[in-house]
Amino acid sequence: MKSFFLRIVLLCSIVIILPAIATAQKSPVTLARVKYNGGGDWYNDPSGEVNLLKYIRANTNISVEPKYEYVDLSSDNLFLYPIIFLTGHGTINFSDAEVRRLRAYLQNGGFLYIDDDYGLDASIRKEMKKVFPDKQFVELPFNHGIYTCHYTFSSGLPKIHEHDNKPPLGLGIFHNDRLCVFYTYETNPSDGWADPEVHQDPPEKREISFKLGTNIVVWALTH
Repeated sequence: MKSFFLRIVLLCSIVIILPAIATAQKSPVTLARVKYNGGGDWYNDPSGEVNLLKYIRANTNISVEPKYEYVDLSSDNLFLYPIIFLTGHGTINFSDAEVRRLRAYLQNGGFLYIDDDYGLDASIRKEMKKVFPDKQFVELPFNHGIYTCHYTFSSGLPKIHEHDNKPPLGLGIFHNDRLCVFYTYETNPSDGWADPEVHQDPPEKREISFKLGTNIVVWALTH
């Protein structure tokens, strides 16, 4: 009986999700930061999203609202955002309720961008396996549209920070052939969005980071 009522609740949530996401896409876009439990610093570099959205406003015709907002996966506010952003160092722990909501969000048009700020990889892979037990991250080919939809990255994901001196990886999870999760590992482009004095990245690295972030937002909003 309990599982029956749970299915009814999830079905009702999906009915709400679709028009909510569609409405959000007609409104100024805000890139909402995912708040999570587990010990990771989900809140770091709050200037990043603001600066990226200002760059997008200056270089595209997308209507954006450059402000810092965070979203709790257990809140109905999740379904107000067409794209959400998760980053940090350390560990993540999704509750069962957060897993169900995030799955429903992603299966019904939402998009999650994850950037490993260093030390997040093992934890995020484990938690996303809860969300999609039958799926895994796959590396996107260099000719995937996320690398060409606005700016062209003919060699795939650019390298911004060294971390463990490994090649950068652009990974994805697909639902019904739609890329619904994009994960950047061993590169950390979102650090390049932060105010210049935070990480002291050279201007050319910051420019590349902004261009990649623009592509991610453009892809999420048009697919």
